[in-house]
Amino acid sequence: MKKTMTFMDSVHHYGRLWGWLLLVLIVAVPTVTCVVFQAVPQWEALGKGLVAVLPMYWAVGIVEIFTYVPMLGAGGTYLSFVTGNISNLKLPCALDALERANVKPSSEEGEIVSTIAIAVSSIVTTLIIIIGVILIVPLQPLLENPVLTAAFDQMLPALFGGLGVVFVSKNPKLAIAPIILMLTLFIGVDALNQGNVGIMVPVGVLFTIAVARILYKKGKL
Repeated sequence: MKKTMTFMDSVHHYGRLWGWLLLVLIVAVPTVTCVVFQAVPQWEALGKGLVAVLPMYWAVGIVEIFTYVPMLGAGGTYLSFVTGNISNLKLPCALDALERANVKPSSEEGEIVSTIAIAVSSIVTTLIIIIGVILIVPLQPLLENPVLTAAFDQMLPALFGGLGVVFVSKNPKLAIAPIILMLTLFIGVDALNQGNVGIMVPVGVLFTIAVARILYKKGKL
């Protein structure tokens, strides 16, 4: 008798399947490019470049698994890792959906709500990108308007600011230490303001968990 696949079994089955498929597609792009243009990379230079960046990305990748899974659930994590843009888009959408549904991320309801939120976010993002590609030329004068450029630069901080107020207001004691740490790092380390922001998300989460543990042990939470 064939065993019925449960919801979580299907999540892990299709999550792993799409994860491996994504890996094949990522590797296929440079492989096909090399074959079509008959260009072989300089292996020595490639090796030196990989040695310089791989340790950081391996470390961040491992940390992100332990960071995002408790917040996004299994289905949301699989879907986020396949579609990308987690910290900027998928994570805020999932957290907002969980907040509005008043469910915990670790619950079955939270698992479903998070997965649906991230799926809808991925579909909407794709549609917006398609519309943007079509309208990029007609809207170019508007997008490059100096008056509006400053506003466009603040869209992402405004998004995270709105979410931040909600979660900080719930537990100000827990929020103080991470806020001070991030402000100190981003003000004092210029390199963090040059495209390395995503790396600090797992760092901030782990630091917050450690602070929460300490405060809990001292009876202040």
